[in-house]
Amino acid sequence: MACRYFGLKAAKEGQSQKRTAIVTGSSRGIGEAIARRLAHDGYAVTINDIAANKAGVENLVGELNQSYGDRTSVGVIADVASSSEVKAMVEASVKHLGPLTVMIANAGICGVGAALDTSDELFAQTMNVNLNGVWNCYTHAARQMIAQGPVATGSTGYKILGASSIAAYKPFPLLAPYCASKWAVKGMTQVFAVEMAQHGINVNCYAPGIVGTAMWEKLDETLGKMQGRPKGETVRKYVHELTAMGRVSVPEDVSKVVGFLCGPDSEFVTGQNIVVDGGIVFS
Repeated sequence: MACRYFGLKAAKEGQSQKRTAIVTGSSRGIGEAIARRLAHDGYAVTINDIAANKAGVENLVGELNQSYGDRTSVGVIADVASSSEVKAMVEASVKHLGPLTVMIANAGICGVGAALDTSDELFAQTMNVNLNGVWNCYTHAARQMIAQGPVATGSTGYKILGASSIAAYKPFPLLAPYCASKWAVKGMTQVFAVEMAQHGINVNCYAPGIVGTAMWEKLDETLGKMQGRPKGETVRKYVHELTAMGRVSVPEDVSKVVGFLCGPDSEFVTGQNIVVDGGIVFS
């Protein structure tokens, strides 16, 4: 499927924003919270998701433009697993909002099931979105930023972020492909940080813990059936036994950290995987 965009007319000379960001997988959940935070912080934001989530993209673009003024947001329908679609998305964002300063490779999927029951197709799909998708976003964003040259006065600098997970540290049951992909994102981010430093690009990733999203609801349901617990009990058990702060995270917990990583106060932070988990204690 070709990359499709909507929401704004092309930028005219002199109208480029000083801070622009692409947030992939941002029609809902953590991605939506990140997009809202960046718009609040003064970024013009490209909202991205796949065609199945087009309605969510359109709604968020409309809301941000109404709340923060025209030229705050544009929507791009693209699959991050496709290098060509990510390249087209970057080009569309630059065309509509101006030079790219921030890339948030947030999009991800999670299949739930025992490792030996996981099909080759599910494993490949998970890696294509969660790892190849981050690779595509990192590489095309970095090339665009390098080609642009130094950031404009008033910008917060070039920042590239990827979505890792607490699953990059703890082997959660029934999430073998997901854990593998998030471990890989963490390692890849560190390499990119070393190589991009000479170009003035900070590269980090963020690692959410147990968040109240569809992924954790599915894990709760599947583990509950296997272990004889009612709906909601597995997540509550994890939170009670593992999380020091005693509650499930919400997407805004993650977006606050991402806001810091995109802002001026993180200019000397690179190659890090910032964990946002409320103090999960590993046994």
